[in-house]
Amino acid sequence: MIEAPYLLFLGDAPDRLAAKVAQGIRDWRPGVALGQLRMEGCRADLGLPDMTLAEARAAGVRTLVIGVANRGGVIAESWLKVLVEALAEGMDLASGLHNLLRDEPVLVEAARRFGRRLHDVRLPGVKYPIATGLKRRGKRLLAVGTDCSSGKMYTTLAMARAMQTRGMKATFRATGQTGILIEGDGVPLDAVIADFMAGSIEWLTPDNDPDHWDLIEGQGSLHHVSYAGVTLALIHGGQPDALVLCHEPTRSHMRGLPHYPLPSLEATRDLALTHARLANPACRAIGVSINTQALGEAEAAACLAEVETRMGLPAVDPLRTGVDRLIAALEEV
Repeated sequence: MIEAPYLLFLGDAPDRLAAKVAQGIRDWRPGVALGQLRMEGCRADLGLPDMTLAEARAAGVRTLVIGVANRGGVIAESWLKVLVEALAEGMDLASGLHNLLRDEPVLVEAARRFGRRLHDVRLPGVKYPIATGLKRRGKRLLAVGTDCSSGKMYTTLAMARAMQTRGMKATFRATGQTGILIEGDGVPLDAVIADFMAGSIEWLTPDNDPDHWDLIEGQGSLHHVSYAGVTLALIHGGQPDALVLCHEPTRSHMRGLPHYPLPSLEATRDLALTHARLANPACRAIGVSINTQALGEAEAAACLAEVETRMGLPAVDPLRTGVDRLIAALEEV
C-alpha cells in the first residue's frame, strides 16, 4: 500500500498537462495532496503549497509521488538527486512511469540504506488471461477520445462518483497510472504484454449484476499512431455497451504529433463504433464530454451547444456542467 499523505513532484514539467498525474491526484484525492515540489524550469503549478523535502516531511508527508507523465515515461537524470534526498528524508517513492524506480540502481541502493519503499504503479501484478470475447453480465461504458489527455479519466471518474451518490451500482475501472493512484487498483494497460491486453480488461470488468455499470477509463486514441493499440484493447476487452466521446476543442493536431491533424468527433465515433461492434454489436455512443478549460464561459457554452446540435448527443463538460445528462443517457442503453 502506498502511504499517504503525498508530496507531488512536478520536476521540470514544461506545462500543466505534462503534470497530469499530479493534477489528477490533486483534483480527485485532494485530502492526501499536501504540497508540490517543483524544480528550476518547471512551468506547471497545481496551486498547492510549494514545499521543500524537509518542510514536507515535517508536515507529515509519507510518499513523494512523481506526478509527471512525459513522452516515453522516463525518469530524468536531473531528478535523481531529488529522489534520493526524498528517501533520505524518510519518504517512500511512487511512480507510474515506464522507467521503473526499481531499475535505477542509485534509487534501489538509497531505498535499502534508508529503509524506504519504491512503488512502481506501472508494473502488472497479475497474470492476465488472453481475451475470449465471451459476453459478460452487467453493463460497461468506455470513454474514447479524439486524442490523448482529452478528459477520458475525468469523465469516467465523475460519472462513477455521481452514480454512486445516487445509489446506482457503478465502479470506476482504472487503466492508467493516474487512475490507479487515485482509485487504489486497476490495470496498467500500456505495460501489459500485447497478447494479454484485451484479456486484462476482461479480467478488470468481470460478470456483475445486470444493473451494474463499469465506467472504464479510456487511454490513447484510435487516431493516434503512437498509442492506438491500448485504445483498441480497451474496446475489444471492455465490450462496452456505451461509448462517451471525449474532446479538447482548442487543439489543431494530435498531442506530440504536429504532423497529424486532430480527427473530428464524427470520425472518432464512427471508427470506435466499428471496432466496438465486433465485440458487442449493440454498442452505441451516448454522449460527448468536452474539456473546455481553455475557453471562457460564453465560448464554452457555445462550443457545447454546437457539438450537441451537430452530433445529436448530449454534450457536457464534467467540471463545468456536471455529467447528469450522460448518466440520464445510460438509462436508454
